Amino acid sequence: MITDGLDRINHVLTGNALLVAFALVGLIMWLSNYLSAKLTAGRIHGSAIAIIIGLGLAFWGGISSGGHKGLADLPLLSGIGLMGGAMLRDFAIVATACEVDIVRAKRAGVIGTVALVLGTVLPFFFGAAVAWSFGYRDAVSLSTIGAGAVTYIVGPVTGAALGADSAIIALSIAIGVLKAIMVMIFTPLVAPYIRLNNPRTAMVFGGMMGTVSGVSAGLAATDRRLVPYGALTATFHTGLGCLLAPSALYFALRTLIGV
Repeated sequence: MITDGLDRINHVLTGNALLVAFALVGLIMWLSNYLSAKLTAGRIHGSAIAIIIGLGLAFWGGISSGGHKGLADLPLLSGIGLMGGAMLRDFAIVATACEVDIVRAKRAGVIGTVALVLGTVLPFFFGAAVAWSFGYRDAVSLSTIGAGAVTYIVGPVTGAALGADSAIIALSIAIGVLKAIMVMIFTPLVAPYIRLNNPRTAMVFGGMMGTVSGVSAGLAATDRRLVPYGALTATFHTGLGCLLAPSALYFALRTLIGV
């Protein structure tokens, strides 16, 4: 009797996997925000804690299922694969950017454009330099890891375009996630010192940092009104990185190392 009931519940939840995914993510966010408020007094944003919890669950899911998609390999949680896919991610980014006041956004002007370029080029070559110091010598691996230092989205896009090994692509994602967590944690700490208190500086900051999730969470912990502005340029930063990293920056790196 009990077994039949559990089977029916499992059948219903599996058939509504996307709803289960939303419920699970909502629960994790509630727990993360609670821990953020109680343990760190809001200094570490809930999103940073949620990412750490998510990585832990993904690791556990991969071990439990023997698959390659983390929790999404478990039938009950297969909806996470759709919820975490590109479609809903891009929808969320666009929805956030829709809150931007165009008049204020224009004030970023040339300095916003410069921030976008520097925020793409500098992390790329810094990441490539770190990879070089760890013994990587081929331009494909260096470019993929350097692109991961731009954002964890640019890394795999670049790796796939250049034909990088799956281990290198995974490493580029790890570097990008680490960058996002660091931006989340340190943004509210450094905000008073860099005058991160208005839309113009938020757009410059988003262009320099680039990671949409890191910038959004960091600005949310600083001043929620700044989130759309930082997310706007951070989104452009991701697109610019996906365009330049596997093309112009890759060829520039090849020329630089003589390969």
